[in-house]
Amino acid sequence: MWDFSTDPDFQQKLDWMKTFVREEVEPLDLLFPAGGDPYDTSNEAALAILRPLQRQVREQGLWACHLGPELGGQGYGQLKLGLMNEIIGRSYWAPTVFGTAAPDTGNAEILAMFGTDEQKKRYLQPLLDGEIVSTFSMTEPQAGADPKEFVCRAWREGDEWVIEGEKWFSSNARYAAFLIVMAVTDPDAKPHERMSMFVVPAETPGIEIKRNVSTMAERDELDEGIHGYLSYHRVRVPLDAMLGNPGEGFKVAQARLGGGRVHHAMRTVGKCNRALEMMLERAVSRRTQGERLADKQAVQVMIADSHIELQQYRLLVLNTAWVIDNQPHGAARTQIAMCKVAMAKVYHDIVQRAVQIHGSLGTTHETPLADMWMGVPSLALADGPTEVHKVTVARQLLKNAEPAPGLFPTEHLPTKREAARRRYADVLKEYGL
Repeated sequence: MWDFSTDPDFQQKLDWMKTFVREEVEPLDLLFPAGGDPYDTSNEAALAILRPLQRQVREQGLWACHLGPELGGQGYGQLKLGLMNEIIGRSYWAPTVFGTAAPDTGNAEILAMFGTDEQKKRYLQPLLDGEIVSTFSMTEPQAGADPKEFVCRAWREGDEWVIEGEKWFSSNARYAAFLIVMAVTDPDAKPHERMSMFVVPAETPGIEIKRNVSTMAERDELDEGIHGYLSYHRVRVPLDAMLGNPGEGFKVAQARLGGGRVHHAMRTVGKCNRALEMMLERAVSRRTQGERLADKQAVQVMIADSHIELQQYRLLVLNTAWVIDNQPHGAARTQIAMCKVAMAKVYHDIVQRAVQIHGSLGTTHETPLADMWMGVPSLALADGPTEVHKVTVARQLLKNAEPAPGLFPTEHLPTKREAARRRYADVLKEYGL
C-alpha cells in the first residue's frame, strides 16, 4: 500500500524529470506552440530539438513507461505513472518527449493486444519509437461519443471490409500514418455489440478530411486545427484489418479509454501546480495600495482554496491509481469517473484565480494562463462529457443502496431512540430513567 512516501531511487528519477521538463522541454512549448506541432513529423527544426531530448529520456529509462518491457517501456503501475504525469502535465510537448502522447499511447496498446505481426511491424514499432503518429477515429458529428448512435458502418465484400460514413474530431488525422476506426458491423445486435474496430492506413483511397476543426486555442485563419472532420467513402481494407473479433469494438475502445482518462487527470494535477506556482510568485511580486498582493486577505483565500482543492484532487487521483494497481480489473471504474468529474472544475477554479491575481496580464498570451483557460471546456468533454461520468458514479453508489426497512429512514431518531431504550431498559430502570 502507498504510504504517502516515494521510494528514494524513484524519487531521484522524479527530481531529474522536474529539472529536465522545466529547463529542456518547456522551451519547446515556446518555440513550437501550435496545437499540432508535437505531432507534425515533417517539422525538421522541431525534430532536431526533440530527438536529443527523447534520447535523454531513454537513457534515464523513462521512455513510454506505461508499456511493458516487451514493448520498450518499464511496465510501471499507475501510481508511479501518476507521479510522473504530474510533472509531464506541465508542458504541452512533454508527452511527446516521454513517449506518452495521446492518442498514440492507447492506439499502441490496442495494436499490441489485437494487431497482427505485420501490423505491429508496420505501425506499432514506429509508433513506439516516436517516428509516426496515429488517430483514434470514433466520435461522429450526429452522435458525439455515444456509440449507441453511431452510423458509420462497415460490411464485408469478398476478402475486404468496406467502411462508409463520417467521423468527427479525429485528433491528429492530418499528421497520422494510420487511423483506428470504429464502425457498425451488425446494426441488429445489442448496442454494445454492434461495432468493430479497424486499423486503416492513412493513404487508403476514400479517406477525406473535410476540414481540420480549430478549437478555442487554435486559429481557423492559420489552419491550426488538428481535429479532423472525416468522411470515409467506401474505404476498403483487408479482412485482417479488424482489431479483435466482430462486435468487439466497444470492448476494445474501453480497454484504452480507462487508462487515458486517469492519465488526463494525472497531468491536470501538473497543470494546476504550474498555475498555483504562478499565483504564488505573482502574489509576492506585485504591490497595490501600499502592500503586496500576498498581504491581501482576498488573495490569501484564493491561494488557500487553490492549494486545498488541488491536494484533495491529487489524493483522489493517486488513490485511483492505487486501486488500479492493487485490485481486480474494473474495480476502479467509479474512481476513474470521479477523477474525470472533478478534473475540469478543479482546473477551471485554480486557473481562474491565477488569471485574476495576474490582472490584465493574465488575460493575454504573454503567460501560459490564456492557453490553460481555453483548455478548460475541452477538458470537461474529453473522453466523455462530465455529466455522463457523474451518472456513472451515482449508479455505482446506488447499486449498493438498500431501501429503508420501515416507514421511516434508518436514521430516524425517534425510532432509534426507542430501540436504544429497549436495549438498555434494565440499566435505565435501575437508575430511574
